[in-house]
Amino acid sequence: MLPEVRPHVSTALADQLEHQLDLTPHLEAGRLDVEGIAGIAVVAAAHSDGYAATGHLLGLLAALPAPTKAGERFWSDLWRSSGTAYLLPVNMKAQVLRSLEGEGTALARQILSAVDEMTPPQRVAAGEVIGQALAESDHLPDLKTQVIGELWLRDLELTAWRVLHADRRWDDPDGRQAFLAAWTGT
Repeated sequence: MLPEVRPHVSTALADQLEHQLDLTPHLEAGRLDVEGIAGIAVVAAAHSDGYAATGHLLGLLAALPAPTKAGERFWSDLWRSSGTAYLLPVNMKAQVLRSLEGEGTALARQILSAVDEMTPPQRVAAGEVIGQALAESDHLPDLKTQVIGELWLRDLELTAWRVLHADRRWDDPDGRQAFLAAWTGT
């Protein structure tokens, strides 16, 4: 599940293309040579981490029971076992919708807050609830539900961190020069 690509999400990429490759915003595609296309690919790949992580975060949530009448028991059990309301659909809906539009940082922050709020026993219990739902929906009865749930929670937590880490708005020429100076000792 990938978020939509919206113009505001690609602003940082457009800025980097203009700065790094001296490509004006209204450059005609016919004026690009192979080297210019390769340069665009390199800069775009460097900016794709957050987009891919946001898509993966949404994919993890999509693997859970839908927040409909049929999924009410799962979400109720998850709330009781995790001890946090941050993971309830009613509390994540706005952030999920923003993530579908390409802005995943609010959802990532909420997920990290929810995971941080859980005690170790709550995390184990939440993992069991999640693992049971995933084992049933993915037809994985031979795997331990606790293992499946814990892996899902770890993946959710790590992916949320990747979304936040990829949102490097400070990635500018001055920041790049400061990084280079720090590593070269100048």
